[in-house]
Amino acid sequence: MSPFRILVCDDEPIAVSRLAGLLSRIPDAKVVGTAIDGPTALEAVGATRPDLLLLDIEMPGPDGFDVVRSVEDLVRDGHRPAPLIAFVTAYRRLAPEAFDSGVVDFLTKPVRLERLEQCIAKARRLASARNAEIRLAALESAAGTNNAAGTVEAPHVWVQRRGELVKVDLETIERLSADGPYVRLHTSGASYLHRASISQLEERLAPLAHMRVHRSHIVAIAQVARIRRTVHGGAELVLRDGTQIPVGRSYAKEVRRKLLHLDECA
Repeated sequence: MSPFRILVCDDEPIAVSRLAGLLSRIPDAKVVGTAIDGPTALEAVGATRPDLLLLDIEMPGPDGFDVVRSVEDLVRDGHRPAPLIAFVTAYRRLAPEAFDSGVVDFLTKPVRLERLEQCIAKARRLASARNAEIRLAALESAAGTNNAAGTVEAPHVWVQRRGELVKVDLETIERLSADGPYVRLHTSGASYLHRASISQLEERLAPLAHMRVHRSHIVAIAQVARIRRTVHGGAELVLRDGTQIPVGRSYAKEVRRKLLHLDECA
């Protein structure tokens, strides 16, 4: 079994040292780097290409949530899979927001060896499943390129469900939502859990048909019924079926631009 490459980021040197010590006791877990803040962590992700990033949340400067968003942008620009990320923090209250960001696990300090072993095992399984999905997508792409009949199939993904593979055309997807390290595809009357990240699916969707509105949500533009301000000063979309989708602060300007541009073109 190849070593599972891990990058540790925490602004407390003692916490970094303790995690590294625990990881040294886990077979095939290899610490490929450490970082003390968000910018250093992003540099290390690019340099070491870890399988898993163990990341503190509350740090000076960019916090853990900022790092998660920046990692997605970094690997998207580089056209390679993002490392899996697990938060390590002393603040249990951050768990709901943490899982909404798409991380694979949430560890509370002080971290116990047994709990860390569970995290590494889970991350290994998810990484293996994601790699298999990437290989399947490559085979599908090659098959489409070498189609003897010369026909062009609509972009699609194959989704596992109850022991079978289901073909889902991307144009039928009404919205996507991050579900831990996976993404849930919502179509009319059905939903499927897909072994890929939301950023990987975003790259395959037609930009004129779908738009990213939040780090955890993509919607089909045709499904948007209205956009409204929330009581906290943010924004949310209401879809045709009544589903409410939050608009992330960093996405709000582009969401409004796209919706208003479509209205002007109508």
